[in-house]
Amino acid sequence: MSDPGGVIVAGGTGALGRALVTHLVAQGTRVAVPWRRAEPFRALESDTGPEAPLLGLEADLARADGARAFVDEAVRWLGKLDGVALVAGGWAGGARFEDGPEDEWERMLTSNLTTVRHMCRAALPHLLDGGGSVVTVGSRAAETAGAGMAAYAVSKSAVHAFTRVLASENRDRGVRFNCVLPGVIDTPANRKAMPDADRSGWTSPAAIARVMAFLLSSESAPVTGALLPVDGPA
Repeated sequence: MSDPGGVIVAGGTGALGRALVTHLVAQGTRVAVPWRRAEPFRALESDTGPEAPLLGLEADLARADGARAFVDEAVRWLGKLDGVALVAGGWAGGARFEDGPEDEWERMLTSNLTTVRHMCRAALPHLLDGGGSVVTVGSRAAETAGAGMAAYAVSKSAVHAFTRVLASENRDRGVRFNCVLPGVIDTPANRKAMPDADRSGWTSPAAIARVMAFLLSSESAPVTGALLPVDGPA
């Protein structure tokens, strides 16, 4: 990645996002992270250390103006936008479609798809200035779409399609779009939710972060429009 420049990691205070931010700053990459609550960002700062090239800004990515204001301020600090990792999102499910909470559909679409749309819309003009890479986070579960996950599967499947559309539209403009598809990520939250599960097939956040860092880097220059499963044990 060129210098000055750097990467935005939306969702950088969650388990996967923290692993990615930690990996990137250890490589010397400048990273900007939006946050909704100060405490998780302070924990991220503690993970990366006081000298880390890290900027945090309060932002609501569910709002188009919030995403645009964050990206513009982040790019002023970075100097140049080399890449964007869109890790922010959430899970809800467990009930049949007709029995699920009334607001579940909108919550999943907002959390998993609308934030991605707003960030891509805000970041693309900056990326077109010098090229770059966008990595979204989909889901292997959305590919199989099992029972009890209608809203989640639809929102993540839309992320898959959206990523491919943007890859097609921008492949000749120097901006790449790829999507990683985790299975079950080995996080404290998942361990608590599934205490009796066999974790031998779960994937660590650090392993997924390394794949995402590769997709953000110039080493993956020929790769665009990929939906990449990252669901092996690691």
